[in-house]
Amino acid sequence: MAFNWQTFRTRALTAIVFVLVMAAGLLWNSWSFFVLFSIVHWGAWIEYQKLVGEFNPDYNNINGFHRWGVIAAGWLLMLYFTNAELQIGGVRLNEVAWWLGLFFLFLFPLVQFFTARAFFVKNIGYSLAGLLYISLSLGLLVDMRNRWSEEGYNTLGLTLPLLTIFTLWINDTMAYIVGSLIGKTPLSKVSPKKTWEGTVGGAILAVVVMSMIAHFTGRLPVVHTAIIAALAATAGTYGDLFESKLKRMAGVKDSGNIMPGHGGFLDRFDSLLFASTVVWFYAVLVL
Repeated sequence: MAFNWQTFRTRALTAIVFVLVMAAGLLWNSWSFFVLFSIVHWGAWIEYQKLVGEFNPDYNNINGFHRWGVIAAGWLLMLYFTNAELQIGGVRLNEVAWWLGLFFLFLFPLVQFFTARAFFVKNIGYSLAGLLYISLSLGLLVDMRNRWSEEGYNTLGLTLPLLTIFTLWINDTMAYIVGSLIGKTPLSKVSPKKTWEGTVGGAILAVVVMSMIAHFTGRLPVVHTAIIAALAATAGTYGDLFESKLKRMAGVKDSGNIMPGHGGFLDRFDSLLFASTVVWFYAVLVL
């Protein structure tokens, strides 16, 4: 695969703007973090529903309550994972999310039964899969941000999401460069442009860079940092391949076009959806 400077330039310029927006959401406070990934959640869900509708036309026939209700339910799941960090007037929003979620679980089957012209179990299955794929994954990312109390910047609550996201950025960029320069062996038929050389090279460089940052900043032990970076890079690759499979099934190149050179929300955050879950389990069980 020949190195395309024009493509790289477009991706780089878009990435700069993307990084600035992401940095503001990630670093400001818990509210900005939640708002940022709430936007990602809604955008990713809209793209997911369009993709499913392409390879399963019956899904396009779901009613408005199903279409938007399942997205709202997923957002409530994310809100629940804010724990006690987000409050308005002393009211914990995670508790509000809990009760609204229970109400939705009661209301959804009733509305579907009385309003849906045809009840397709397969459509329910795709929506449940979306809750696991998008909502739960982002919910666990939000949980990592809020699970540990924030006492200054040197906390797991801020470190773990940043470590995961920066690892994926480095892995993605380095895999593209290494694959473009020396990549020869295709990684998968699902994504023909990806190569083993680029994938392995990107992961190794991501682990090395993040370990060096950990060594000089002391935010997290180097061993844990290296393991988390390796897990994130590996899981992120599977997340990328999974989304590529969805696009191949739908017969589209990109899930959306919100970011030139990077596609849509799912194109940009597909790796994070898988990596956040894996890192969350490591953090809860090991750290």
